[in-house]
Amino acid sequence: GKRTAVIGCGASGLAAIKVCLEDGMEPICFEKNHDIGGLWRFEESKKNGATVYRSTHVNTSKEMMSYSDFPQPKEFPNYMHNSYVLKYYRMYAERFGLLKHIQFHTEVLSCDYAEDYSQTGNWELKVKNTKTGEERSEIFNAVMVAVGHHAVPNFPVSDFPGSDKFKGSITHSTDYRDFKGYEDKNVVVVGMGNSGADIAIELSWHCDKVFLSTRKGSWVFSRVSHCGYPLDWGFITRYHVLRNSILPESYTRGELETALNSRIDHANYGIKPDHGPLNQHPLITDALPDRILNGAVTMKPNLQRFKENSVVFVDGTEEKVDVVVFATGYVFSFPFLKDSLINVNEHNQFHVYKGMWPLSQKHNTLALIGHVQALATVNPLAEMQSRWATRIFRGLSKLPTNEVMKQTVADHANLMKKNYYTSQRHTIEVEHIPYMDFLATQIGCKPNLLRLFFTDFPLAKKMFYEFCTGYQYRLVGPGKWAGAREAIMTQRERMLYPLKCLPQNQQSKKGGVFSYLFVAAIAVLVYYFISNF
Repeated sequence: GKRTAVIGCGASGLAAIKVCLEDGMEPICFEKNHDIGGLWRFEESKKNGATVYRSTHVNTSKEMMSYSDFPQPKEFPNYMHNSYVLKYYRMYAERFGLLKHIQFHTEVLSCDYAEDYSQTGNWELKVKNTKTGEERSEIFNAVMVAVGHHAVPNFPVSDFPGSDKFKGSITHSTDYRDFKGYEDKNVVVVGMGNSGADIAIELSWHCDKVFLSTRKGSWVFSRVSHCGYPLDWGFITRYHVLRNSILPESYTRGELETALNSRIDHANYGIKPDHGPLNQHPLITDALPDRILNGAVTMKPNLQRFKENSVVFVDGTEEKVDVVVFATGYVFSFPFLKDSLINVNEHNQFHVYKGMWPLSQKHNTLALIGHVQALATVNPLAEMQSRWATRIFRGLSKLPTNEVMKQTVADHANLMKKNYYTSQRHTIEVEHIPYMDFLATQIGCKPNLLRLFFTDFPLAKKMFYEFCTGYQYRLVGPGKWAGAREAIMTQRERMLYPLKCLPQNQQSKKGGVFSYLFVAAIAVLVYYFISNF
């Protein structure tokens, strides 16, 4: 029953609390706000930490967003509005009795080594009740930091001369709630990430003019994929990972570029970047090309400088504007931790093993939870990280030597430079399935897909061709869940359920067996090759 502090009760903190309870630990969660949900709890007024805006919908489908032993209700839409996301978190917290372990209105001021740390690995947390101002200190055997990475806005206004003389309004996307107050104005949105595109699209229905400014351009992915399925249905799959590992990178890049350009020719739209589609965190939107074609959104290159009533772009064009919204992301911050423990540099980089473990620690009793970014959502990732962390805390697993961890961190940094263009947003990227498989290997819950091909082919087929949901990591090993197989076998039905309208004559599809067997044979050969060479 190790006493474990969980800092934050958003998506990652809730998973951490639940896993602690599951593994017989004693979690105490500190949350400085009044409710659960973190980023996904929309509030009208300014709050501690970031918030979604009123119209935010997820870019990850509900099945990929589900915790591994708690599938989303079949009635929920695939791409949920933020209110559905918060409702799901409430259902999760109530189902597993998490709320009684959370102390709201409690801010962590500091987290430091306890006096007996060298012998015990204990931590001392100084916390403050934000309503009464009362401060106190508590000792914990372990700490799980789950504050997210959307806390401190990256607001580079000073990079652009003349901002102090601009008579209009300059704001950051973290303060954006909805279009009210922007009606009939000329607005520039700086940054072509998902938030910047969403805000520009929404404002384009209400403003006089909307300009979307981008430094490098971006590849535009559609939420709606093949057959009208969610994007991740056929994209975040084990088949996709295997295929990409076999085929040359130049081929798969060209193939994906062709597919994306078949929807919108990025060069014609003036937004084609120099890097490939997978060398950035993807922009996922269906509405932006339509708003550009309608003239409701005008694409612009990067800002150059401000003037009193206008802005000048790097191509020399000048536009009269009333508001500039910086959708330029966030910088990481752990204000309650010493820089000697985790030091975030000016490039938004900090060195931790596998996105979780600070280096050079005598006792590995503090872990970061949810401080990675993948194409899929953080929910299953944070849950798997928590399952690994509690095993380390309880002495059931061990980390490599500090030298090995340092080399792994350096190798990952080099991989980021190779796979992504240099940006503050590309310092914590991970590949979803390989990372989840790594965590599963450490936990002992990685399914043996090769064995399943021969012992449970219907299950193996779904695990291979359909999206790689968290349920796969509850089939075997510690934390095994009896409902995991059923959750996988019915995930397509839950995906399709909210789409039903008129009764349809479902004709069974014939064929396809040989293609499945062909890919299975390839998988066997690849596995054999890797195992023996």
